[in-house]
Amino acid sequence: MKSDLLKQHREIGSLPPFHFREAHLADIPGMQRVRNAVTENKLSDPSLVPDEDYVLFLTERGNGWVCVTADGIAGFAIADLRGNNIWALFIDPAAEGFGLGKHLHRMMLDWYFSQTKETVWLGTAPGTRAAGFYRKHGWRETGMHGAELKFEMTFADWKNLDQ
Repeated sequence: MKSDLLKQHREIGSLPPFHFREAHLADIPGMQRVRNAVTENKLSDPSLVPDEDYVLFLTERGNGWVCVTADGIAGFAIADLRGNNIWALFIDPAAEGFGLGKHLHRMMLDWYFSQTKETVWLGTAPGTRAAGFYRKHGWRETGMHGAELKFEMTFADWKNLDQ
C-alpha cells in the first residue's frame, strides 16, 4: 500500500477517508497484499493461503469485509460461518492506529451473529498485539489450538458488550 495519504493524515492528526464494505472477489489481490504485509502472525509460506481459499470463504463458507482508501485495501476481515470461526482480521501496517480493526471486527461479528447464535472462535499467536486486541474486545481465552491461543465469543457476550 502506498502510505503517503495515510502518512499525511497522521502528520496533521486527521482521519483519511475510509470506506468499509463487503469484500468482492476482485479484492483478493489487495487482501493477499495486506495479509503478507503484516508484522505479526506472518505466514511462514504465503503459498499456504492461495487465492482459492479466499474465494471459498467469501462465496461458500462465510463473508468478508474490506476497508478501502484511495491507496487500495487497508484492512479486511473474513468470518467462516460453516466453521464458526474468524478466518481473518488483518490491517496493513501503514494503516494501523486509525481504528480500522475495531470497525471491521464490529461489522464482521454483527453479521456473524445475525446469521447464527453459535459461539465463534479464532486463533492467534501468543504474545501478540492481536491477542491483546481480542481480549480488549470481549473475547475469552479458552486454551490453545495447536500453537495458537484460542479465543471464543458467545452471542450473549457480544450482545452485552458496550460498543
